[in-house]
Amino acid sequence: MLSINRVFKTWWPLATSWLLMGVELPALTAIVARLPNSEINLAAYGGIIYPLALIIESPIIMLLAASTALSKDWASYAKIRRFMHLTSALMTGLHILIAFTPLYDLIARQLLGAPLEIIEPGRLGLRIMLPWTWAIAFRRFHQGVLIRFDHARTVGAGTLIRITTNVIVLAIGYLSGNIPGIIVATSAVITGVVCEAVYIGIVVQPVLKYELRLAPRADIPLTFSSFFDFYLPLVLTSLLDLLVQPIGSATLSRMPQALESLAAWPVITGLTFMLRSLGIAYNEVVVTLLDQPKSYPSLQRFAFLLVAGNTILLLLFAITPLSEVWFSRISGLSPELTRLAQIGLWLTIPTPALGVLQSWYRGALLHSRRTRGISQAVVIFL
Repeated sequence: MLSINRVFKTWWPLATSWLLMGVELPALTAIVARLPNSEINLAAYGGIIYPLALIIESPIIMLLAASTALSKDWASYAKIRRFMHLTSALMTGLHILIAFTPLYDLIARQLLGAPLEIIEPGRLGLRIMLPWTWAIAFRRFHQGVLIRFDHARTVGAGTLIRITTNVIVLAIGYLSGNIPGIIVATSAVITGVVCEAVYIGIVVQPVLKYELRLAPRADIPLTFSSFFDFYLPLVLTSLLDLLVQPIGSATLSRMPQALESLAAWPVITGLTFMLRSLGIAYNEVVVTLLDQPKSYPSLQRFAFLLVAGNTILLLLFAITPLSEVWFSRISGLSPELTRLAQIGLWLTIPTPALGVLQSWYRGALLHSRRTRGISQAVVIFL
């Protein structure tokens, strides 16, 4: 029977990696909040750049789960790699169209209804973010290979490199004092993502050469038809899931205190994502370990331990003075934005627990290759 200890040993490197990624947004917002025109730059990042970048990358965001589940032999790996490069090229082309043509004005002004003050900072930041999709695709695809062949700790090391790079760039921007916050933020994000992708590309080479190439052929060969049957529902899932960001941005832009709400939004998102990250990591754990004999009881028990732990952590933030410390002293928000963020935090309390359950159920569906149910659930969510 699969032990809780084995589940924990598989989970903690991935959880550390996701937690480190979760630190990225709070670190970014804390620096931008201390630079000139902080509300405008925070609102531009949270209201335009972040939601649009996520939508552009949505077709490749599930490559981590797909690669973990399907990269069992070289033939399967080669097919998914071809898909990764083609899709990345197409999405990068879309990014260019949005960031460098009048299409940006149509989206930012008409669809998102963004306040006029954040239109130009958003355009500049989106241009800096151009390598985002390809770097994310390459990194997530090869992280899946590393997890599949039991090298999850390497994934955490890559994330540490990304966060370290983020912090260095943010520190340079903060100490200079005269670089616009939106340039500091997006430069930090894209530099970190590219450095992590380069690292993952290097460390995955021995795994590809000595483990994946020598792995026995899968009992059921992966065809493009079977891959698309598996992956297209996941693409739909990530697209619908991430549509919440631009829909939220468009809604906040049309409501009272639009600039303040857009500025507080990424700060709240950063805190809740950091706590949710412990549960998000569980998806790949379930996909990897459900093959083990009698694994279900231990995996379920561990999931409910995560539910309890995540809920208690967020409640502590909301109930105690931790929320004021986080939003005011650490994140650097003004008293008005701190009060707004504290109200918003209360409404997010169920999300870390629900995130664990989503990872548990999604992992089981991914393992069984019944991915249609995942996209149906996200349609209900949206």
